Amino acid sequence: MSVLMEIAMFPTDVGESKSRYVSEVLKVIKESGYPYQLTPMATIIEADTVKELSDLIPKMYEALEKMGVGRVYSVVKFDIRPARKNRLKQKIESVKKHIEV
Repeated sequence: MSVLMEIAMFPTDVGESKSRYVSEVLKVIKESGYPYQLTPMATIIEADTVKELSDLIPKMYEALEKMGVGRVYSVVKFDIRPARKNRLKQKIESVKKHIEV
C-alpha cells in the first residue's frame, strides 16, 4: 500500500515569516526516514500505512510547541492506494508523460 499525506503546519502567532518554524517540522519528517517532498504550500510524505503518517502529526506539533508557539494551524490530506509503491515520484512522472512533446 502507498499512503501519501500532504500536510501544512505552522504557527499563526509569530509574525509574518514562518520558515524557521516550518524547518523544525521538516526536521521531524526527515528524521522519520519516510520519503517526502517540500512544496511552496505544504509537504507531501509517503509511507506504507495511514497509522505511520498519523503518528508523525503529534511529533510535528510538539516540535512547534517546544519553540513556544501559542497557536498552530494545520491542514492534512491523505491519498491511500493499495498495491502501489513509490507514488511520490510515479504520480509526477505519469503526468509528465502526457505533457512532454
